[in-house]
Amino acid sequence: MKNNSVNQEEAFFFEQGDSPLLVSMPHVGSKLCPSMEGKVTKLAQSSADTDWHVDRLYDFLGEMNISILQAKYSRYVVDLNRPTSGKSLYKNADETGLCPLTSFSGEQLYLSNCQPDKKEIISRIERYWQPYHNKLRQELERIKAKYGYALLLDAHSIKSIVPRFFEGSLPDFNFGTRDGMTAPNKLLQELVTIAKNSSFSTAENARFKGGYITKNYGSPDQNIIALQLELSQINYMDEEIFQYSPAKAALLQKPLRQIVQAFVDFYPK
Repeated sequence: MKNNSVNQEEAFFFEQGDSPLLVSMPHVGSKLCPSMEGKVTKLAQSSADTDWHVDRLYDFLGEMNISILQAKYSRYVVDLNRPTSGKSLYKNADETGLCPLTSFSGEQLYLSNCQPDKKEIISRIERYWQPYHNKLRQELERIKAKYGYALLLDAHSIKSIVPRFFEGSLPDFNFGTRDGMTAPNKLLQELVTIAKNSSFSTAENARFKGGYITKNYGSPDQNIIALQLELSQINYMDEEIFQYSPAKAALLQKPLRQIVQAFVDFYPK
């Protein structure tokens, strides 16, 4: 029987560290899959809603010997932070789906009559969604076996102004623990304080409470702590042309690195 899965190099990038923390970057990828060729709009071809340069923003993780998991394919192919059931993450909230048909700005991603059918969606799940989650789960299990617990930071970023999802400008640091279900409040407050002390604005379990990854893997009762961090892109890049700004990023990286270190140090206590 033909194997429809893709290997590690094709689906994601993974680097194993020696730390109780795994950092997942499910939306950093910008590649489109071959089956989308000739079927998507110009906007979709630009992968506009990518978590641009999040891998570069967290380039200090290697020095900290932290495990890193990064998607290579765009959320337009299949959203790794959504359940395969297609069920909504937040009740009564507007959100993009498992295989999005519209962008964050509400524009169509596919040309007329070119939207993915059920067979195509299943294929994308098998080829891109499942390998990423298999690796994520495997690494959390390895970490837990070694340390007795595992920590997961789901790292994201988004354009500072997205009227479809929120009013006004997004706060700089947006922390999500599914309203305290996936991480202790003591940890959350410690991380929030670091951001505030660096003069960045913060939000806790507001518009971004944590997506499927945080919800599915975070289980304090099972000694797996998960937290989503959504960063406003205005603090490290030119949002209009997707260009990284080293000068801006340097200011953001200082508290960001402190936050990651505080997360690593939180357990055991």
